[in-house]
Amino acid sequence: MITISLCLIVKNEEEVLERCLDSAAHLADEVILLDTGSDDGTKAIAAGYSCRIYDFPWIDDFAAARNKAFSYATGDYIFWLDADDVLTPEDQQKFRKLKETLAKDVDVVTMPYHLAFDEYGNVSFSLRRNRLVKRSRHFQWRGRVHEYLEVSGTIIHSDVAVVHKSKHNGEGAPSDRNLRIYRTMIKDGQNFTPRDLYYYGNELVDHKLYQEAIPVYEKFLQDNQGWVEDNIACCGKMADCYYNLGQKEKAVACVLRAFAFDTPRPEFCCRLGYHFLETGNYLAAVFWYTLATRAKPGDNFLAFTNQAAYTWLPHLQLCVCYSKLGAYRLAYLHNEAARHFRPEDPIMLSNKTFLEQMLSV
Repeated sequence: MITISLCLIVKNEEEVLERCLDSAAHLADEVILLDTGSDDGTKAIAAGYSCRIYDFPWIDDFAAARNKAFSYATGDYIFWLDADDVLTPEDQQKFRKLKETLAKDVDVVTMPYHLAFDEYGNVSFSLRRNRLVKRSRHFQWRGRVHEYLEVSGTIIHSDVAVVHKSKHNGEGAPSDRNLRIYRTMIKDGQNFTPRDLYYYGNELVDHKLYQEAIPVYEKFLQDNQGWVEDNIACCGKMADCYYNLGQKEKAVACVLRAFAFDTPRPEFCCRLGYHFLETGNYLAAVFWYTLATRAKPGDNFLAFTNQAAYTWLPHLQLCVCYSKLGAYRLAYLHNEAARHFRPEDPIMLSNKTFLEQMLSV
């Protein structure tokens, strides 16, 4: 059986660290904790789990910190988490089985990363990360902000999921740390990689600086050097910018621009469906929402996935469209398809009552 080093970089994580280590420390043969300047109880909590604790001065470089943490690992494989990540009991069992059965010629294991959930506990946004890597391959993290682990070789895709549970549940203003790092890079004349451009644009959007974000995204796309999934996501982000600026036609153009990179994704089909629904062109809306229902999340395995667009959302909107068109039987069928995913949703239950009344007339 392989040995595993769990690596974390932390700073002032006393609110969440115990939760993380409770879910994962017992699965690893050692826990490496790289502290970048905590002045709370983070280190004391880590000591209770027999973590190997190292200090590392923060230099505005996430990749440098993660690489340093990896350098202390001694296990066959390195597993990394953030302090606000957890493994559910079910995924702990899956991880243990993976550890017991993983072939030693595997270089990388990807895992789903669940970032958000709806009010019914269903995953609403997820992606995949390179999460468990062979130490002897000396894979490196790249990027000062929104860093990524550069890997190669034999890669397998696991169903062991990591769940992100932020400290503040998404409430409050976004941190300006990342934006500040990017602007320091600009001030210092540092070259931006395509990935830097994309994520700098995202930081601007998070701070509602839409006018500033658009030319950053435009440069990213025109350079034509980005990962295809970032290209597609960038079109959606630009569409959001224009929509928030009240320029809806330009927003639609950005949605259509995404089709140059791959077959139409449900997220973008739903965007177009909503545009036509807003303008009263219900038949056009039906076309795009119907197209959205034909894809499955696994069709684009490594993509950022908005689960609603792949499950209940297009069916609910088709219910609206067909109701507007007087096609109540079709509206009812699509409402029931949506309720399959959210059976207690009050909107869908109200639709059900209304449509049953219309069909009984």
